[in-house]
Amino acid sequence: MPSLYEFGTAALRCIYQARISGPPVFDPPQVQFPGCLPFMEAWTAIRSEALAIAGQLETVPRFQELMPEQTAISANDGRDWRMFILKAYGIEVRQNMAACPVLACLIKQAPEVLSAGLSFLAPHKHIPPHFGPFKGILRFHLILSMPMGSDGKPAVVLKIDDAEHRLADGDGLLWDDTYRHEVRNQSGEVRIALLLDVWRPHMPADMQVLSRLIILLCKLQCDTVPSPVAGKETVAAPIRPLRPLHR
Repeated sequence: MPSLYEFGTAALRCIYQARISGPPVFDPPQVQFPGCLPFMEAWTAIRSEALAIAGQLETVPRFQELMPEQTAISANDGRDWRMFILKAYGIEVRQNMAACPVLACLIKQAPEVLSAGLSFLAPHKHIPPHFGPFKGILRFHLILSMPMGSDGKPAVVLKIDDAEHRLADGDGLLWDDTYRHEVRNQSGEVRIALLLDVWRPHMPADMQVLSRLIILLCKLQCDTVPSPVAGKETVAAPIRPLRPLHR
């Protein structure tokens, strides 16, 4: 039987789908999100900051620790999916922003970026098929460290609406996460990516109002919670967002 969370997200998705149409992937990404270009140009500097965080990976929260409702897709196979959150629904995590000054500067210069985080996908991790509920945002992926397979191709596959995407280091992809999607790391190495949730442009006026209301509710309900690991402070003091908004 569907949970209240699943029922609510499905209802929200239906409302948006009735009013907003669009492709699963926007190519090139800068048409809908011009602000992606500075991030892509600075990807090596962002990667250096992400690798420094990776050196303390055990202190970065697993996604289900930030959002227990996502346990089914995060803790499904005993392999980690860790998220280092810098910004959530407009609220900055100061400690984490300070740890990544180059990335923090870029985020501050892009007001359309509502949420930002570094995603660490463990070796052989599989995020099973699922749908994001909120069509008011678009998801931008920027690959910072992509393991390569024995065939010389990127070893992590992002499948969106049944189409496979293999992104190399420095590649960016803008997509609508309300389409069915899944991720599989087919390597023995961690994949690192920057994930940005950006305001969806060109929405009908009523959907803009609804989206702003949802984001406002998220801001009101966000709170910072301590997350000690092995008796020490985490480097990624997490923010718990309102459930329906994250995938």
